[in-house]
Formats: sequence, C-alpha cells, structure tokens
Amino acid sequence: FPSSDPRWADADSLEMLRHAVRLAAEQQIHPDSVDVTVVAEGVRIAPHREQMRSNLASALGIEVASVSVKATTTDGMGFVGEGEGMAATAVVVATTSP
Repeated sequence: FPSSDPRWADADSLEMLRHAVRLAAEQQIHPDSVDVTVVAEGVRIAPHREQMRSNLASALGIEVASVSVKATTTDGMGFVGEGEGMAATAVVVATTSP
C-alpha cells in the first residue's frame, strides 16, 4: 500500500486489511490470531478496545477471542512521545493450507 499510489489515498484501514487478507488467502495463508500494540502519548484506547478487537476480528475472519489490543507509550521520546503522531505494531500468527 505505497503512499504514492492514489488508489489508497484516504482508504479505510479496515478495507486495506481485508484486501491484505484476501491476498494472503490466495497464497493459502489464513490468520489465526493477532496481537496489536498501539504506541501513543495521551490517547486512551481502553474505551475503544472492544470495538477495535471486534472490527479487527471481522476484517481478519477470526474470533474476537483471538485478537489482542493493548497500548503503551514512549515515555516522551521521539515524535510519538512528543504527541506528534501515533504508531502501531501487529503480529499475526497464520497457518497455511495445502
């Protein structure tokens, strides 16, 4: 999803995820679980965590119980710590089918 591709300008992130899942499925790769960490200063995800889990589970085609969402800060370091942005990491465990 290069930022230089106008097709993805203002794209819905969940639709981008669904597209990635379809591409993976074409290669017989299927998500089993996901662990997401949001890195932000001053933004509280707790009030939104369950909706985030539900949205991700739906887009990935997995159970909500297989989705973990948590948050951390950078303790004031870098552009995230200075409140200039947010970051996220995600680890997906997947299986392949023959």
